[in-house]
Amino acid sequence: MDTTVWLVVGAAAALIMLALAAVLLVRVFKARKLLVDAGIPLRNKALVWAAVIYTVSPVDLLPDPVYLDDIGFLLLALRSLHSAASAAGLGRAKGAGAPVEIPGPEKIGKPRPDAVL
Repeated sequence: MDTTVWLVVGAAAALIMLALAAVLLVRVFKARKLLVDAGIPLRNKALVWAAVIYTVSPVDLLPDPVYLDDIGFLLLALRSLHSAASAAGLGRAKGAGAPVEIPGPEKIGKPRPDAVL
């Protein structure tokens, strides 16, 4: 094959990986609503932000045109956050793409004594 063909294939692969990394990064930021909830352990919160920092940092395990390590780290952080949210009793509302409902203290159990009703 010609050198031009290899350059086009390489550029297309790099763009696909960059788009996938960008989509995952957007999903991490949308998951911030889960990070605000007090039921999520600190290690899960730290893992998500470490994944975001690793994705934008210039230091990588693999050279920068290969985003497989960034994507893998983001997927690990999202999976960890999802399992922690499920363990805390949070989940998706009915219907695909519906916003995540975070129950307030009044829905979880007894209201706090200092809660304003």
